[in-house]
Amino acid sequence: MLSLAAEATHDPTSIALAIGILFFVVGVLGIVIPVLPGLLLCVAGVLVWAGYTGGTTAWVTFAVVAAIYAVTLLLQFLIPGRRMKREGVGGMTLALGVVGAIIGLFVIPGIGLPIGFVAGIFAAEYVRFRDLDRSWQATKSALRGVLHSMGIELSAAALIAVVWVGGILAH
Repeated sequence: MLSLAAEATHDPTSIALAIGILFFVVGVLGIVIPVLPGLLLCVAGVLVWAGYTGGTTAWVTFAVVAAIYAVTLLLQFLIPGRRMKREGVGGMTLALGVVGAIIGLFVIPGIGLPIGFVAGIFAAEYVRFRDLDRSWQATKSALRGVLHSMGIELSAAALIAVVWVGGILAH
């Protein structure tokens, strides 16, 4: 029995599955803590599994996952992106928010990322409007957009996990 377990741990498909799961877990963490391309890592995890497993089921599973990823990208552009543009938050503001997040990450380790993001957006909007209330409203709008985008990605990751488990069980 012990030798069967040892053989299973050296099976390339099992190793590929373990690597895929690791990619997926890191990807979900990357969605919540936006430093890594989270959902893309989740898709890459399924790709690693499909590549090593092979067969029609594995590749159909990956194709469905890739389609979910594409639809997610579209939804992220349409829902939060349009809403933020409608509320006057531009791409430059979000870019400066990201710069603030990176600076915050190093200045205040652990919690600096979100604080820097908010500070960067607020500073960009204050320079643009020269009005504290209007700048804060734009900052809240940008944060809602980011949270909506994160929710869309987390929902997609959950759907990808369901599809992948179905593919694993069907294989």
